[in-house]
Amino acid sequence: NNSDIYAEHIDNNIPWNAWINDLKLPTDFTNEISGRVNRKIPGKQLLLSVSLLNSNRDDLAPDFDGTIPSYTNLDDADIKDAYYKHINYLVAEFEPDYLVIAIEVNELSLRSPKKWDSYKNLILNVKSRIKQRYPNLKISESISLHNLYKPEVEDQITYISDVFNHINQNDFIAISFYPFLKNLSSKTEFQEAFDFLHSNTNLPIAFVETAYIAEDLVIPNLNISIDGNENDQNNYLQTLIENAENQDYEFIIWWVHRDYDALWETFPDEVKDLGQIWRDTGLLDENGMERPAFFTWSNKLGE
Repeated sequence: NNSDIYAEHIDNNIPWNAWINDLKLPTDFTNEISGRVNRKIPGKQLLLSVSLLNSNRDDLAPDFDGTIPSYTNLDDADIKDAYYKHINYLVAEFEPDYLVIAIEVNELSLRSPKKWDSYKNLILNVKSRIKQRYPNLKISESISLHNLYKPEVEDQITYISDVFNHINQNDFIAISFYPFLKNLSSKTEFQEAFDFLHSNTNLPIAFVETAYIAEDLVIPNLNISIDGNENDQNNYLQTLIENAENQDYEFIIWWVHRDYDALWETFPDEVKDLGQIWRDTGLLDENGMERPAFFTWSNKLGE
């Protein structure tokens, strides 16, 4: 009731062995996908986002047994064909309106720069084949704006231009943006990041995942300590909506609707630190109470 579009975000494992060797797909995979498909929300547009990369965005996502396929380069024929099969299967199952065919891909350029060129070859191959099969499907690769705006690299100009030269070949620009990870906390700072984005593309823009923390974020194991509060969260959402209107964005996906403290308590230890990053970004708090940003969102949706 609080949106006209929603996202299915698949960012975990890829059944590489099954796709490469034409084997039966793992039950864990098919059960997860069929469960999500059965819960599709009628009357809403759907964004399907799929990650080629692991959580650190420095190599391929692992298979269900934790391994990754052997390869010489990311654009090896086996890898291209397997990922095409993976995407084709998911698109056929979900029938999305928008497809993010790979998630936060600029981070691969940051963390494994030697793989960047072969990644581009891989994804262009897969994307063209999917486009032939689904010519009306809007396709993009997402980029993390917090790792592209004022990047911590020696040659910022080359990095930024290389990423945008590649990304501007898509149907739209797909943005992942968590400004608190860049220590941005004022409307002026938010706007400067938006202006940077707008100056580097003429394509339609969609914020495929974005949010701001409403509480302090402290994760000792990750050396993270960031101030957060409901006022800054609301200021970010207001600035985002203003830019969405002025620049005619395709859509915005807020990550997440409600704080998930209770769910987070059940997370395995190995993912608890990572999962905490977005735990307190909800428009509703963990008790279901509305934050100021909830009313900013619902008022705009109701117009």
